[in-house]
Amino acid sequence: MSVFFRRTCGAAFIYAIATQGALADLTAEQVWADWQAYMAGMGYEVTGQQSQSGDTTTIRDIAMTMDMPEDDGTLTLTWPEMTLTENGDGTVTLGFPESFPMVVSGEAEGETFRAELANEHQGLSMVVSGTPEDMTYEYSADMLGIRLTSLEADGETLPADAAEVGFDLAGMEGVSRMQVGDQRRVEQSFAAAQMAYVLAFDDPEGTDNVDIRGTLSDLAFEGGGVIPQGMTAGDYQSMVEAGFDFSGDFSFGAGQTAMAGTSTEDGQESSFALNSTSQGGALSVAMNGQHLAYDVSQNATQIAVQSSDLPFPVELAMQELGLALDVPVQKAEEAQPFSMSMNLTEFTMSDMIWQMFDPAGQLPRDPATVVLDLTGMATVLVNMFDPEVAETLEETGAAPGELESLKINELLVSLLGARLTGTGDFEFDNANTQAFGGMPTPSGTANLTLVGANALLDKLIGMGFMSEEDAMGARMMMGMLAVPGDAPDTLKSTIEFTEEGQILANGQRIK
Repeated sequence: MSVFFRRTCGAAFIYAIATQGALADLTAEQVWADWQAYMAGMGYEVTGQQSQSGDTTTIRDIAMTMDMPEDDGTLTLTWPEMTLTENGDGTVTLGFPESFPMVVSGEAEGETFRAELANEHQGLSMVVSGTPEDMTYEYSADMLGIRLTSLEADGETLPADAAEVGFDLAGMEGVSRMQVGDQRRVEQSFAAAQMAYVLAFDDPEGTDNVDIRGTLSDLAFEGGGVIPQGMTAGDYQSMVEAGFDFSGDFSFGAGQTAMAGTSTEDGQESSFALNSTSQGGALSVAMNGQHLAYDVSQNATQIAVQSSDLPFPVELAMQELGLALDVPVQKAEEAQPFSMSMNLTEFTMSDMIWQMFDPAGQLPRDPATVVLDLTGMATVLVNMFDPEVAETLEETGAAPGELESLKINELLVSLLGARLTGTGDFEFDNANTQAFGGMPTPSGTANLTLVGANALLDKLIGMGFMSEEDAMGARMMMGMLAVPGDAPDTLKSTIEFTEEGQILANGQRIK
């Protein structure tokens, strides 16, 4: 079943892209020829029955077939027809029936699968203009939707309620520009007033089920890049070697998700429900032969969870949640830059959770914040996304790269009334792995400041979470590593790592 659903979702994604700007030209014949050439460049064989009536060309019984990477079977998409109408002003209008079925079928890992999807739209308009080498698509729709109507695995039709998959866009509009040459350069902008989705699965062979439904408002995208001819879709290494280069910025407004499900294990049934809301966020993505980068953030998130395994509901909230990663992915002789950052800002949880371990309210319940910002240089020893390399690394346990330098631009941990901040700058000697038990030897300095630690220890003693002896040990350790700061209950520490493998705390050797 996992293979079946993976293929189905992948096919739906490919179809969505193909129908939103993969075509281009100024005559119907050229549009159809370019469609075939474009999809062939991504590994598909495209067929269809072509007929002409006046200024309109109709393509019926369209089929797109692709061999999956690593001999992992085939994938075929079919749908009844589309029209291409020459408007007499140098533009071409693409047309699809307001409602039509699409079939996704294939074979992978010894399993056959077939899914039928219902496609629906209201007020869809798609017009191509420009020149054969520089084409622009303008499209809009009041509503565009796709939903699963039937599902087969190994020739067996699953019950109608085994799976529900649906995706709808409302108030959609966009522009896609495609420049065609030795490679295709694409620029796209897209907006939709709202997106709604549902993913629900009920295992026909058991009692496990899950139901996920949600909405997002004010979606927008701006981006593009280079799509090389003849690349193998899904094989990242071959894509970047062929010149693939993509970057884009997504944003979205307020949204909500509701999830519920049940599971049975050893005759015991458990259930859960999760509801979340947010006030928007953003996602930036970049991928090419030099690096792979993600930057995702979400604002004003609230999460409520109920479970039969918990005696009370769990409620969490955070003002901002973010994660950014930019890493080199291709082998190179020289060191390459990387970065990583994360932030959890103003995290809070419900009083019911606090009551479990702090019923008297002795601990400060101020919102917690964790921030970490790192940059550095690393030498990549292998092509990270080469499937053969990944298999070799798994078998040998070899490292994919060497860390050359690391800079802590910001460290912040603020919770329970205590606050830790710091910065650091280190270099690493990969030829010396004896001093730190097989790890490269670092050299550099970290500067740390801790506020409110002694007050927190006193509160933990009063709550019975820590004994006087344990607290004394913690204070002795802080005394070894830190010196008093200018303000009350403040400790400062300068930790130095030497090239010889020594560690100094405020000038005093501790290793």
